[in-house]
Amino acid sequence: MRVALLGDPILRQRCRPVANIEDEELHALVSRLQCTLYDVREKLGFGRGIAAPQVGSDLQVIFVDAGEPMTLINPTILSRSDETFELWDDCLSLPSLLVRVRRHCRISIGFTDLEGEQRTLQAEADLSELLQHEMDHLDGRLILDRAHGENPVYLREEWKRQSADR
Repeated sequence: MRVALLGDPILRQRCRPVANIEDEELHALVSRLQCTLYDVREKLGFGRGIAAPQVGSDLQVIFVDAGEPMTLINPTILSRSDETFELWDDCLSLPSLLVRVRRHCRISIGFTDLEGEQRTLQAEADLSELLQHEMDHLDGRLILDRAHGENPVYLREEWKRQSADR
């Protein structure tokens, strides 16, 4: 399955809300997201989440698997902690780059699940960062837009080379 790469206009579009949970298009999209994430994870060795624009859809849907698979439809951030942290982030749409970003340590998200139930999720640390990353995709934002600090972008290969030298 193909992932949209940096430069593809779909990655800069704001996604539209899913209107009908029972729509066959939605269920086909979720299947495509799951298959693509697992396929790319196997090939690249990384990937915990994927958003609809990365597979060419403009719907507000993300799929994450950070130990437990989860589909979030029309997700919204309800609250954010004041406390933040920095990390080197990567993205399936920019596979050769690592970007230093700042994220909130904790967030609360409201979303609809595949059964049409309204849910709330409290996320901390890694899951918080992952969900913020994927939700940025739904707003047409990339990690490059959040680059933080001095020399915040590395080629993955250069990062590995420098890390090996340490």
